[in-house]
Amino acid sequence: MSSSLRQHYRDILLGLGEDPDREGLLDTPKRASKAMQYLCHGYTQSVDEIVNGALFASDNDEMVIVQNIELYSLCEHHLLPFIGKAHVAYIPTGKVLGLSKIARIVDMFARRLQIQENLTKQIADAIQQVTGAAGVAVVIEAKHMCMMM
Repeated sequence: MSSSLRQHYRDILLGLGEDPDREGLLDTPKRASKAMQYLCHGYTQSVDEIVNGALFASDNDEMVIVQNIELYSLCEHHLLPFIGKAHVAYIPTGKVLGLSKIARIVDMFARRLQIQENLTKQIADAIQQVTGAAGVAVVIEAKHMCMMM
């Protein structure tokens, strides 16, 4: 775990006028650092690592749809969560991707600092790149805490 990240959280507490040495906040920089690293673990992953060869020959040329993929991300502007569901569809051209890999691709890109528009495009581009699909569509429905709190 990054000691500099812990120090930055300590500095944030000080900047807010809090005492990071009081009982309730003693471990907060450590916990917040660990949480942020988990919430942003998508930076440590790649599409190739996730797909891991799970691309299969298929004569299917009908649309493949995976709906209601839960996603959790952080708004890159406010560092507040946005939570929702992604719906991913593509038209295969000779190969199909293992269905669980689609959800993992969504999670990989969601676990980065994001805006919903870029997240949607990154998912679509990755599915297109991996499958060579005739077409890809991604719809994300999300609630943004930066708009609600």
